Amino acid sequence: MKLDILAIAAHPDDIELSCAGILAKENAAGKKTGILDLTRGELGTRGTPEIRDQEAENAAKILGVQVRENLGFADGFFINDREHQLKIVEVIRKYRPEIVICNAVKDRHPDHGRGSELASISCFLSGLRKVETSLDGNSQEAWRPKFVYHYIQWQDMNPDIVVDISGFIETKIESVKAYKSQFFDPDNNEPATPISSNNFYESIRYRAANLGRLIGTDHAEGLITERYPAVDSIFDLI
Repeated sequence: MKLDILAIAAHPDDIELSCAGILAKENAAGKKTGILDLTRGELGTRGTPEIRDQEAENAAKILGVQVRENLGFADGFFINDREHQLKIVEVIRKYRPEIVICNAVKDRHPDHGRGSELASISCFLSGLRKVETSLDGNSQEAWRPKFVYHYIQWQDMNPDIVVDISGFIETKIESVKAYKSQFFDPDNNEPATPISSNNFYESIRYRAANLGRLIGTDHAEGLITERYPAVDSIFDLI
């Protein structure tokens, strides 16, 4: 299956918190989208890898993505090397996305910045014919996404592009709520974490509302670009 958008995340729930509205909107418009999780989030204070697996599956159904895969890299310890790069290249060549959206370029969690660089480099390597990969015993053709973007996570950053997600904020929130083990739940007696507070949960909505306010819509999500965004005409801007 060829995808229009492949969203790559260091951990299950990174996508839901950061660019789920974009995926939900594009799915509704008939685009094909997918998610690639690099780890199972096994070092998370709350829940278990098995619980996170099921929560990720539930969230994918809510968003309507066509595929979701997990590479099973070591949470907290994966590195940006040839072995990890080639695993991602295999997935990129398998789905041939036009757009890749990956982790924040820098963030509170070191996996986010490291995952961002790893995914970005893999996108470049995927376009090199002499980088050889295979799937099910068959050689893969080179493929490089046309655009690589980075979403915004814990740390506030000024976006280069702001995408209107008005009408899809509730889908985004529902996908986040699929991770019951991770986020605010007064009945959960596991240790508190920075993302399990009610304040963090509320910030998902008010961050989207604030970005929407800045562009004159109800809700929005921001992206960082690797290259200057270009338009054919100044009138293409909304």
